[in-house]
Amino acid sequence: MSRAKASTSGTRGFIVPIGGDGKRIRSAAILRRFAQLCGGSRAHVGIISTASEIQDAVYRYERAFRDLGVDRVSVLKLETRAACESERALNVLDSADGIFLMGSDPVHLSETLGSTSVTQTIRSRNAQGMHVAGTSAGAAFLPEQMIAAGQSGTTPRADIVQLAPGLGLIGQLIIDQHFRHQDRLGRLLMALTYNPLAIGIGLDEDTAAFIGPDHTLQVVGSGGITIVDPSQLQHSAIHPDRRHAPVSVIGLHLDILVEGSLYDLTTHMASIKR
Repeated sequence: MSRAKASTSGTRGFIVPIGGDGKRIRSAAILRRFAQLCGGSRAHVGIISTASEIQDAVYRYERAFRDLGVDRVSVLKLETRAACESERALNVLDSADGIFLMGSDPVHLSETLGSTSVTQTIRSRNAQGMHVAGTSAGAAFLPEQMIAAGQSGTTPRADIVQLAPGLGLIGQLIIDQHFRHQDRLGRLLMALTYNPLAIGIGLDEDTAAFIGPDHTLQVVGSGGITIVDPSQLQHSAIHPDRRHAPVSVIGLHLDILVEGSLYDLTTHMASIKR
């Protein structure tokens, strides 16, 4: 999947990865902020689901957006690639102010949506100003490259992570979700040793990163966000005959941010909102 190109006719919309629901399927702070970005009582929000087993959650989100006063909420069940070419789906994307992407498995998202008219339209519309949020697997899917699968654990190991193409809304990030709850530091670190030009974002549940068109990230929610910056990486080595052995990684910079904190993805600098 190709990366979205900057539009000459507007400002890119926000990109909002959310670390997952936990037990707070209707996090008021995160959904309210997203609804406000989309226009509040005048907004049209589209919810995309590719997995039939999460339909109950989809309808709870639909009800939550309606409870927040969103004027129009459209649910798109895109469980096949053919559905991603439907006239209704493309009409919703053409008129939506924001898209909320759900998913239970990043690979299934990529297999279902990848290189379809739906993904091409999402990239184009986001470049023109439509906001795009993704929760759980939907969060991991937002950048150019995503963590498709992996194992829990704090220590990076060569075989702890698998990578795959993502949606392509933003290029310099690798995002992992349910981060603290499922002990995913090791696999994020390993993904970054393969991609030292990227910045790693580990999202706790009920926590979101609102990434504006100026590439400033703001934390919203009850948990924390782990930012891993490998731009000054000095050393990492994977022994070809010891694929499960621990990997030494030297020179990483790590920040832990909570609600109200800011991170400039261009300068790699964290700050506290005053």
